[in-house]
Amino acid sequence: MKSITTTSYSIHFNLDAFNALNAHLEEHTYSTIFIMVDENTHEHCLPAFMSQITGDYAFEIIEIESGEENKNIETCTGVWSALSELGGDRKSILLNLGGGVLTDLGGFVASTFKRGINFINIPTTLLSMVDASVGGKTGVDLGPLKNQIGVINQPQMVLIVPEFLQTLEARQIESGFAEMLKHGLIKDKNYWGELKKITSYKEMEAHIHDSVIIKNDVVTIDPTEQNLRKILNYGHTLGHAIESHYLESEELPTLLHGEAIAIGMILEGYLSYKLTGLPKSELEDIKETFLGRYKKIEFTEEGIKSILKLLIFDKKNSHGNINFVLLKSIGEAVYDIKIKDELFSEAFSYYKE
Repeated sequence: MKSITTTSYSIHFNLDAFNALNAHLEEHTYSTIFIMVDENTHEHCLPAFMSQITGDYAFEIIEIESGEENKNIETCTGVWSALSELGGDRKSILLNLGGGVLTDLGGFVASTFKRGINFINIPTTLLSMVDASVGGKTGVDLGPLKNQIGVINQPQMVLIVPEFLQTLEARQIESGFAEMLKHGLIKDKNYWGELKKITSYKEMEAHIHDSVIIKNDVVTIDPTEQNLRKILNYGHTLGHAIESHYLESEELPTLLHGEAIAIGMILEGYLSYKLTGLPKSELEDIKETFLGRYKKIEFTEEGIKSILKLLIFDKKNSHGNINFVLLKSIGEAVYDIKIKDELFSEAFSYYKE
């Protein structure tokens, strides 16, 4: 897989990733190299990662707890304190070895410690490889509300090593695959058609590079999400609200990001059918594809009301308006679409059918 160059850094794959890392560490005289992991990547990924590093450096390992519920300011405070206690200064670097929760949080910690230190992301989940690897979005949740606190700041580089996917359970890989399917829906109908046929995880790996290119093309045009970059949020307005609803409930099981977004893409597909001309046949294609891969969720009326209340916290909102990304057709998205309240209940009814 050929390295991909963004406007400010490069994304390297496989052996090229380690070669780029070693060259970077040799070139820069970092006072301390911090590596942030969670309990899973500490055990399953760190040994293989360290075995590829050449040179004699001072490493410090910082471990946080995995899970979206730990993507908060309290965890950041713990990491900031650890960096300070371990002698971190403005010439330190933070290597974030983990999934999207860890790379989002690690990027935010690095961007704010000592007013900013260098960081490198090494995503270890399919979701973080195809989504969090591009765009420089960093941040944490505010209670159950997704990604409310953060900054856009670019890493020195991103290293994608698909070998790390072997450490994941199938459910985690399927969660990441939902974001790949989204890339086809918003930008490339042929890509959507290719992905629908995939039955093995090896086939998914072969398309990581394609998804990164699609996202990078969009972000290059609109790095600060003023217009076009908003299309990357297709399925996320309702999907994030669903994810937050399940995250704050003690009775409901946790939904993974991709599982919630898959539901959001069906719901927002219905809204697209009603408002922006998505053909009925393509709406049915979207619904059948996602329900064929992701377990159907039963929503109560009270649950739907709670989910809809959470829409007011979506980051695309402005001037009191809830803004949606919808589809004109598979492969063509539009943004800043307003929705009448009665259509939400119709969308959930369509999902339930």
